[in-house]
Amino acid sequence: MGKDIELTAKDGHKLAAYRADPAGKPKAGIVVIQEIFGVNQHMRNVTDRYAAAGYAAVCPALFDRVERGVALGYEPDDIAAGRDIRAKTDWNAVVADIGAAVALLAGEGLKVGSVGFCWGGSVSYLAAARLPVAAAVGYYGGQIVPFLGEAPKVPTMLHFGDRDGGIPMADVLKIARAQPAVEIHIYPAGHGFACDERKDFTPACAEQAWERTQAFFAQHLAA
Repeated sequence: MGKDIELTAKDGHKLAAYRADPAGKPKAGIVVIQEIFGVNQHMRNVTDRYAAAGYAAVCPALFDRVERGVALGYEPDDIAAGRDIRAKTDWNAVVADIGAAVALLAGEGLKVGSVGFCWGGSVSYLAAARLPVAAAVGYYGGQIVPFLGEAPKVPTMLHFGDRDGGIPMADVLKIARAQPAVEIHIYPAGHGFACDERKDFTPACAEQAWERTQAFFAQHLAA
């Protein structure tokens, strides 16, 4: 269903991306934002799923400025490698690279939303604050709190698991208090509950979050 493409950010940086398109006319565009594991098979599957749901979906390779071709698994060594690469990224550059995907889809006349997972959940929050997206969704984004001074300019939905060892519920409460307009959902699950390749995958919670996200995008990305 999908294909590899190349994007160009405003500063001239060229990055890889995976794109998947629906069979018919897309109802909107979705930028799928990776975890710390790069554009791996799971992220490609997520992008394909959005295409199957009727969206033109693009997943940019946000690690390309540090290391190209990153596609990690979910074992301890992969987690360590992903964290190391993420630590070398620059938030402003990452947002610029997301902006390249937004511009591509918007240039095709589509309203654009963003959806991110793990690290990408935090990036999606920043997209809502800094980029011309029409709606944004973040799954278990653990680095949102430092950016709470930046309010989303568009409807934003966040998903968290109450058993997430990396995101204390105190942080989720901080987000809720600082940005009351953000729609927050909490699930009886751990980190990565929507990823079927992770040990904390929780099918019922993943499906509920998917349904809520689809309804949210249907409402805010309607032509």
